[in-house]
Amino acid sequence: MTLSAGTRLGPYEILSPIGAGGMGEVFKATDTRLHRTVAIKILPRDKVADPERKRRFMQEARAASALNHPNIITLHDIASDNGMDYLVMEFVPGKSLDKFITPKGMPLAEAVDYVGQIAAALAAAHTAGIAHRDIKPANVMITAEGHAKVLDFGLAKLEERPSGPEDETRTIEPKLTETGAIMGTVAYMSPEQASAKPVDHRTDIFSLGVVLY
Repeated sequence: MTLSAGTRLGPYEILSPIGAGGMGEVFKATDTRLHRTVAIKILPRDKVADPERKRRFMQEARAASALNHPNIITLHDIASDNGMDYLVMEFVPGKSLDKFITPKGMPLAEAVDYVGQIAAALAAAHTAGIAHRDIKPANVMITAEGHAKVLDFGLAKLEERPSGPEDETRTIEPKLTETGAIMGTVAYMSPEQASAKPVDHRTDIFSLGVVLY
């Protein structure tokens, strides 16, 4: 779908497109109530068409919105307007990490610094029982000051907490975004995730290792 500048979604006014991917289009917008700039992700209708799937998504997004960490994009709102579901997130000016990685890589100290910040974000999310499942350079914004912000925790999945001993490994079932397709990016997936097997927070650690490599 395409939204033009000036289009209103509830109290939000679209300013310009930012980008697009398999999980929706992202726009720069203004919150007309608070007069602040935000990023809005429009969710594809087929991804939240099923009522149970939408209910679960809303539950997971609310959990993600509770994450409060300097290296995680803040999720402000989850809303719907005329049948269009969308997420409202903190707008972070900068470039995604993949724009900084040259064919020869980047200086080791710089790479380690960014990965350390991403690891801190993941640690906070995993403590809250949330696995990201799509850690890759394109999902990390780098500000002009060199501050890393992990995107799209609003599209992550809560870990299912099975009954049993407290130290039992918590797992999550990979979510199919379409028939035969696993949510995530193949080049950065853990073998378990790519094989559609149950995964836990360790899938993010594997992906982070690939990012560092």
